[in-house]
Amino acid sequence: MKITVLDDYQDTVRTLACFGLMAGHEVTVWNDHVDDVGALAGRLRDTEALALFRERTPIRAPLLERLDRLRIISQTSVYPHIDVEACTRRGVVVSSYMGRGQPSYATAELTWGLVIAAMRRIPQETAALKAGRWQAFPVGTGLRGKTLGVWGYGRIGAVVAGYGKAFGMHVLAYGRAASIERARADGCATAASKAELFETADVLTLHVRLIDATRGMVTADDLARMKPTALIVNTSRAGLFAPGALEAALAAGRPGMAAVDVYETEPVLGGATRCSRWTTSSARRTSATSSATSSSSCSARSSSRSWPTPPAGRSTW
Repeated sequence: MKITVLDDYQDTVRTLACFGLMAGHEVTVWNDHVDDVGALAGRLRDTEALALFRERTPIRAPLLERLDRLRIISQTSVYPHIDVEACTRRGVVVSSYMGRGQPSYATAELTWGLVIAAMRRIPQETAALKAGRWQAFPVGTGLRGKTLGVWGYGRIGAVVAGYGKAFGMHVLAYGRAASIERARADGCATAASKAELFETADVLTLHVRLIDATRGMVTADDLARMKPTALIVNTSRAGLFAPGALEAALAAGRPGMAAVDVYETEPVLGGATRCSRWTTSSARRTSATSSATSSSSCSARSSSRSWPTPPAGRSTW
């Protein structure tokens, strides 16, 4: 079977133990991202099984109509980026694991890393030190005694709230009724309204899924309620902010800081596209580089070479 993995930016799929389950199949892993439907159709024209990373690439009818060999799409979590009706019409199975499972500790840890980095101005001081300046910014702000606002007290939000408690912060949760109930059961205070959450939080972190009902849920008026010393953190989705609201709020000085790890459109780095082609039965990989504008298969019009099976961890390109 011809299997394609899209948007594996850090070339991690082949290092996972589960990658061995695809032994005997031809697997192509793309390490970049493209939006153009024609380019995607070219990459996927022989694909029978498609594995997706989160919601990075939309799979809509105009693309599906050009993929005659596609039979299954596999991924995890929600799938607003997949046109399920179009898949059904074309006999393509959509398989997405929706089990509760464990929290994404990686996301929670990243969130807390951004909180610490922003409040203590670590990136700015690092850059200043490299430039030969010492303690170039006002002293950073401690977290103990401050209020951590958590919008969305689900699996990730609860873990982040726990980090806040460990740092001596007061946790103030907000969200849907079920979210508020969980927060109260864990001994957290809850905000009576969105306005209270934004006005009270010294650090406000978002842990909400992006769906039609939550798109643009953080407005310019919400952000204007925040303290000029406050920090807002988003490791969920850029679309949770109304268009232009965060940029305008920062320019106006409320909140004073933002720490984000999301993009409205994830960046495409210039130069070359990259993919890894594996035939797992022979434990060989072919690596190739092609034009960023080419819609050809990764090995079709570019020089290539075979590599031995790499050690665990990421290889060096």
